[in-house]
Amino acid sequence: MFSGGYMIMMLIGGAFMVLGMLAGARLKSKFKHYSQLPTTSGLSGKEIAEKMLADYGITDVEVISARGQLTDHYNPGNKTVNLSEVVYNERNIAAAAVAAHEVGHAVQHATAYAWLGFRSKMVPVVNIASRAQQFVLMFALGVTALGSFGVIPLVLAIALVGVTTLFAVVTLPVEFDASRRALAWLENSGVTATRETAGAKDALKWAAMTYVVAAMGSLAQLLFLVARFASRR
Repeated sequence: MFSGGYMIMMLIGGAFMVLGMLAGARLKSKFKHYSQLPTTSGLSGKEIAEKMLADYGITDVEVISARGQLTDHYNPGNKTVNLSEVVYNERNIAAAAVAAHEVGHAVQHATAYAWLGFRSKMVPVVNIASRAQQFVLMFALGVTALGSFGVIPLVLAIALVGVTTLFAVVTLPVEFDASRRALAWLENSGVTATRETAGAKDALKWAAMTYVVAAMGSLAQLLFLVARFASRR
């Protein structure tokens, strides 16, 4: 039998899941729009990424194609900028924005950007915490008649959600900074015209919103758990 606390947690998670879906849908809509607008330079995502890397003097990072949609990422482990097929091959504002953003992460890595380093170190712990937290939450909030023993799984749930929340919050400056670097380079390099850079900024803004919603949802869950723990004392 599920407790009221578990149902409240489900409602919080559900509300932010809906917000996340709305932000994701808006992101896809923006990228679809800007994917139809070519850049003045006519460079593909791959060419833009390679040019930005060269302009920053980064010679040990490879630009490769990755399967799927919105699968673009920078891998600091093997130093690769992974661009989805549509970004890798296409020559439009959306491809320019994404390619430059991912190289922004490579620049962060090359310049030892502190937040990226901290985030990378958290990944192994976060992977464990994210897999375990749902089971612990169900045990801590969904099972009744635990008595004083119920505090122990609740504390463990707070610790696990705290780790994933910290990771989500640390991700924000990493993503914002990568976009800032990308937009500055796009404008200064002349790869995109002024209006095109504004479009790239709009697209990256909605990409950032998905991270903001995720961080807010995780923080809301953490605050609820802390409040529930305080009420048991």
